[in-house]
Amino acid sequence: MTRHFGVLIPSTNTTVEIECRLLPPTYQAHVGRLMSSGAGSFAPSRDEDIDYQSRLLGTARVEMVILAQTSASLHAEDYDDVVTKRMSVGAGVPAITSAQAVGRAVRALGARRVAIVSPYSNAVNERAARYFKTKHGLDTIALEGFRATDSYAIGQLGPHNARDAFARIDRPEIEAFVVPGGNFPTMPSIAAWEREFKKPVVTTNQASIWAMLRAFNSADHLPAFGRLLGEVPADAS
Repeated sequence: MTRHFGVLIPSTNTTVEIECRLLPPTYQAHVGRLMSSGAGSFAPSRDEDIDYQSRLLGTARVEMVILAQTSASLHAEDYDDVVTKRMSVGAGVPAITSAQAVGRAVRALGARRVAIVSPYSNAVNERAARYFKTKHGLDTIALEGFRATDSYAIGQLGPHNARDAFARIDRPEIEAFVVPGGNFPTMPSIAAWEREFKKPVVTTNQASIWAMLRAFNSADHLPAFGRLLGEVPADAS
């Protein structure tokens, strides 16, 4: 049986759709694009776009909706709660943000001490560290950012950027690497990173897919994309 899920992405994102195509054909992603609210770099998307696109996805009878915009969750304490309610009301199905998915995925893997390697600036990375501590109880041991100024710059990054960052900051007390950024291409490289550094890697799109598989009570395991999708562990929160 084919399962259908909705994904909301910033209008500038060119990676999420590509990485969703790596899934088996029994999982179909249906994408809605969102304009920025214009309140600075990596700002949340417009509420009216979230409402409209969620309603459209609902007409496709998707079974859940994911907001693949991790940075948006860092802008307000209650953002996850507010936006997932909007999405659920619009689509008529459960909703989750990719930031929630990342935090829950790390905990599901049994990790609590993490390193954040992201495309963002140091200031955004620090907000991410506060978010994951406050919302998910994760302690950030190290931060590394590539200081991308917009989504277009993120899309130009390659696997070597993350791999070299892991090598610079790796230390024994780090239990997992967290790589936020839905426009940062990561999925085909995760398994190789984990083999080299001997610890799990959790990325935005990978964690979003994990959340979908868990929501669907799927028996499928996708080890080509790292430990998280190879084991599909239960949510520990």
